[in-house]
Amino acid sequence: MTEATRRLPDEAKARVAFDNSYARLPQNFFARVEPTPVAAPQLVKFNRALGLELGLDVDALERDGAEIFSGNGLLPGSEPVAMAYAGHQFGQFVPQLGDGRAILLGEVIDRQGQRRDIQLKGAGPTPYSRRGDGRAALGPVLREYIVSEAMHALGIPTTRALAAVTTGQPVYRETMLPGAVFTRVAASHVRVGTFQFFAARGDTENTRILVDYVIDRHYPELKGLERPALALLDAVAERQAALIARWLGVGFIHGVMNTDNMTISGETIDFGPCAFMDTYDPRTVYSSIDQMGRYAYGNQPLIGQWNIARLAETLLPLIHDTPDEAVNLANDAVTRFMDRFQDNWRRTIRTKLGLTEAEEDGDTDLIRAYLALLSEQKADFTNAFRGLTGAAADGTPDRFLSAFAEPGAALAWFEAWQARTIARGTDAGSARAEIMRSVNPAFIPRNHQVERALAAAIEHGDYSLFEALNDVLSRPYDVQPAFASYGEPPKAGEEVLQTFCGT
Repeated sequence: MTEATRRLPDEAKARVAFDNSYARLPQNFFARVEPTPVAAPQLVKFNRALGLELGLDVDALERDGAEIFSGNGLLPGSEPVAMAYAGHQFGQFVPQLGDGRAILLGEVIDRQGQRRDIQLKGAGPTPYSRRGDGRAALGPVLREYIVSEAMHALGIPTTRALAAVTTGQPVYRETMLPGAVFTRVAASHVRVGTFQFFAARGDTENTRILVDYVIDRHYPELKGLERPALALLDAVAERQAALIARWLGVGFIHGVMNTDNMTISGETIDFGPCAFMDTYDPRTVYSSIDQMGRYAYGNQPLIGQWNIARLAETLLPLIHDTPDEAVNLANDAVTRFMDRFQDNWRRTIRTKLGLTEAEEDGDTDLIRAYLALLSEQKADFTNAFRGLTGAAADGTPDRFLSAFAEPGAALAWFEAWQARTIARGTDAGSARAEIMRSVNPAFIPRNHQVERALAAAIEHGDYSLFEALNDVLSRPYDVQPAFASYGEPPKAGEEVLQTFCGT
């Protein structure tokens, strides 16, 4: 291991066409810092498909990936920075957080012409590490790889996993653990907390620069509007409302919806103590650090609106010169968040239930009765919807009823649902079922299966379960008979009741 990260020569075969717009912003947006080399990096996983999407030389990266994705070697054109941001963490404001263990290597323009960040997580200390070691353990790295790629396959906006590398060095948390580095790809890493960083310092000029930057990068349709900051607030609220409705549709619980974990681009980010709900209960919490249930499954829309309100506060000086009018305009945007969420959630749940025609009287009661049935019988969220999809295809309730401990009450609901759908004349055996199948996955990252894969990798260096799980989850809506066990809920004693942040 060298004392400093080695700059790879210009003729290095693994070339990346970096174009680093964030590093051209004023110096107080970030700290320039290079990754700290590791002892013996080994490439665990490289996402070749994503690499091709980004226009990278995937053959060279597979060959040289251990050095590059560990941070031991920097490619030409990389301008590594740690980004500055603040944030509300469990409701408490921290004026300076920043990338304490993440380093943005740079940006690339992908094959669709979209600008994408490439970032290392666990690449060593930065000026924002707050006495931390800046490293990551293997378990959280593999978890983020699995869940972020599963979210992508589910069709939900998310950051992506490009690579995972072991470092050959331990990290020390409660115990000694194998170290790793994760390579994350994002539309950008600008967060609500990025705006809070400047607002907390009364720095209106840099807030204005950030607004312009975000509009140029993510919302070019807003350029030239009379009140761009207000338009940006409204646009971010709309994307977040849609995102959270999608989360709820697959039973996803983020676990740490702090303002520094809400992207301005509308992507899901930071998969620390996240989890997917097994049995349906809106109060479900997995995160070990969420002692009060602030980020429970059913609270996520309210927290989304709360976070948007915090974004609004940072933009007030730019929304209107008159403070009272700025507040009124911002409040309107914040209030609309919940209406937007409800619209998105209504579309999501109606599609999942196959209510594909125009909304009718009684539909809301049918939906409420279904969710109450899931809750009362502690039914598996994913399998109940998938069973209903099967019932729509063959016209019989058997697959649906198999998800319930007491089929009698479920049958009564099914008959009401069937009367509603058949009466509209839609072919229940094809069109409706096909639509439902496209939104009701057969496979999600089941918590017990994720933990089993992580344990095999951490304790035995066995990545076969990790590979198999990634493969199954890459096709979540497909029927995969050979992997039917991956769709089963945990048996008694297999339940995962807590997930951990891993930092």
